[in-house]
Amino acid sequence: MRSRLNCHSTDTNVSLKSCPHPTTEFHPKMQESYNGLPLPQDGEPIEYSNGAWKVPDHPIIPFIEGDGTGRDIWRASQLVFDAAVEKAYGGKRKVRWFEIFAGEKAFREFKSWLPDDSVNACRDLRVSIKGPLTTPVGGGIRSLNVTLRQVLDLYACIRPVTYYTGVPSPVKYPEKLNVVIFRENTEDVYAGVEFKEGTPEVAKLISFLNDDMLKGTKKKIRTDSGIGIKPISITGTKRLVRYAIKYAIENKRKSVTLVHKGNIMKFTEGAFREWGYEVAVDEFRNDVVTERESWILGNAENPKLTVEENAALIEPGLEFANEAFRKEIYAEVKHVLDSIGASHGAGKWKTKVLINDRIADSIFQQVIIRPDEYSVLACPNLNGDYISDACAAQVGGLGIAPGANIGDGFAVFEATHGTAPKYADKDVINPGSVMLSGVMMFDFLGWTEAARLIENSMAKTIQQKFVTYDFERQMQGATKVGTSEFATRMIANMDARS
Repeated sequence: MRSRLNCHSTDTNVSLKSCPHPTTEFHPKMQESYNGLPLPQDGEPIEYSNGAWKVPDHPIIPFIEGDGTGRDIWRASQLVFDAAVEKAYGGKRKVRWFEIFAGEKAFREFKSWLPDDSVNACRDLRVSIKGPLTTPVGGGIRSLNVTLRQVLDLYACIRPVTYYTGVPSPVKYPEKLNVVIFRENTEDVYAGVEFKEGTPEVAKLISFLNDDMLKGTKKKIRTDSGIGIKPISITGTKRLVRYAIKYAIENKRKSVTLVHKGNIMKFTEGAFREWGYEVAVDEFRNDVVTERESWILGNAENPKLTVEENAALIEPGLEFANEAFRKEIYAEVKHVLDSIGASHGAGKWKTKVLINDRIADSIFQQVIIRPDEYSVLACPNLNGDYISDACAAQVGGLGIAPGANIGDGFAVFEATHGTAPKYADKDVINPGSVMLSGVMMFDFLGWTEAARLIENSMAKTIQQKFVTYDFERQMQGATKVGTSEFATRMIANMDARS
């Protein structure tokens, strides 16, 4: 089973039904309708205040069905979601779905790829779910997914990657990979600060860089370049890594790995690494140990080892370094032993969450040849984008890869794949990505019984070899079913006692 993704302080027993007009009393500024559609009168909004969530028994949850195959996927997924909630809670709880619009459907109806009312609904109702969206073709039109993340400050993109028995995989032991990827969601190259080649703006920027910032160096930017800015901040880094470490501690994950290219980009991705370690040591000292600290503490289990000998073991070639550097490493070893020797020494460090880091290109090899050594990955935006797709490929592909975008008080759960328009409305596509994103959503809300029903029934249906075409063509003896039939079989396989 995948680790649970829970609200920070979820109270699932809170009922707002006593309020005669919950959508106005609890949200004085909440609209009565969005995109011309009135809110469900028998539902209540999810509340968030002072870091605490309040989830009513009949929450209003906005959904975007998505473009292309999103229509087929959403219909099947909603049937499964509603069946799981009904079987788990016997009518006590029920989602009040509320459609909002983005992408092609929004442009056809409202002449806007992302209407303001859709963003307002996501903001006011706080938790939403969406299918895949097309990025419109044409200059100056930003990705709709990126726009939603930035407008709502959904700074953590969370993508669990785990294997379900029977799913076809290109690797020999896909079950060894079980990671949760935390991808910073708002900055890096996705901040969208770019200047097109040949424009006056880029000429001005290049002139400033060459004539002022790079003056006196051998570095020069070619004048026929386009320029993109890569901001990585202390704020963005620390809140992302903080979330990842909290998750690891709460879900008893063994490690958090900071994925970076800091050997090349020292002041952006290198800083991500340094700030990540700062969060770990400054805010989670009792619960974590850094990899380097673990080496020092492990060496110190030999009581005859001196500080200098310990230092030589953690820093190969130390004897050839200058005296100042040697003293720096000696001081590091002594500080670790003095500060956490009592709390983390004598093997106690082995029970802590290990904080380590890996170079971005190295991690692609590591998750293939040593996948069971990694548990939680915390990444800048671009690295997280790459590695989440690469990991998903090992366990069946993006067709069953779920995702969540979470900020302080807002969450959007989403399919991680594209729209595959040539398969649209043919009832053939794998709905697993949205369904498992729904699992994440129900876990987040604290509706864990419904989440397990969906997850277990999907695993059982796959094991029975009733699968959509993408899996059937790779599974010997499998029966190909359509999107809707896959959902029907999942519902039949639900068992409230599992």
